[in-house]
Amino acid sequence: MSISTRPRTRARPGSGTIPRVAAVIVTAWNEADRLADTLRALKQAFPGARVVVADDASSDATSHIALQEGAELVRAPARLGKGGVANLAVERLRASGPLPELVLCDGDLGASAGLLPALVEALDGADLAVATFARRSGGGFGIALGFARWAIRRLTGLEPTAPISGQRALTETAAAAVTPFAPGFGMEIGMTVDAHRAGLRLTEVELDLEHRATGKTAPGFIHRARQLRDFLRVYLVRRG
Repeated sequence: MSISTRPRTRARPGSGTIPRVAAVIVTAWNEADRLADTLRALKQAFPGARVVVADDASSDATSHIALQEGAELVRAPARLGKGGVANLAVERLRASGPLPELVLCDGDLGASAGLLPALVEALDGADLAVATFARRSGGGFGIALGFARWAIRRLTGLEPTAPISGQRALTETAAAAVTPFAPGFGMEIGMTVDAHRAGLRLTEVELDLEHRATGKTAPGFIHRARQLRDFLRVYLVRRG
C-alpha cells in the first residue's frame, strides 16, 4: 500500500453533501462546548446517515447534547480510551448487520466537520482516507507525533503526514479489516498498520479543519504522555 496526497480542500463548512455514507462515529470526551456544532455540521454534510456519538464517560453534558441533537449515543460506564469507546459504537452498528462505509471524527471539530465529505470523495480511489490539518494549532514538542511516524514507518514502510489524525473515511472493506480498533490513543496507528497489512490503499486529504488545541500546558503534556504510552503499546503488539 502506498500513500497518495490530495490537495487542500477549500470548501466552506457545510457545503458538501455525500448521501451514500451510512454511518458516522464521533468520539468525544468532555466536548459539551463544541459537540452541538459538530453534530449539526455532520447532519448537514451527511443527510440520512446514522451518527453515533461514542462518549468516553464524560463528566460534562456531552451525552445530553448528543441526544438533544438527535444522534445515537453509546456511553462508556468508565473511561475506556478512544479506541475502546469507538469499539462500543462499532458494536452498535454491527447489531444491524455488517459495518457500512464509515466516517470517523472527533467531537471537537465544530462547524469544520462540514468539510469531511471530501474524505468520502477520496474513497473513489482509496480504501482509507485520512484528513491532514491545513493549519496546525497548539501541540507540544512533537515527541508523541514523531514516535507515531517512526512506529508506522518501522511496521509498514509508510510515511504518513498525519499518522494520528482521527478524521477518517473507510470503505466497507477497510472497516471490516481494521476493527476492532486498537485501544486508547493507539487507535489510528493500529488502523493504518492493519489497513496496510490487509493490502488496502491509503490517501491523505488536506482540509481546513479546526479542533481544540491542548498547547504547552500541564493538561496538554499529560495528554501527550498518555498518547505516547498508547502508541508504544500498539507498536509492541503489532511488532510481534
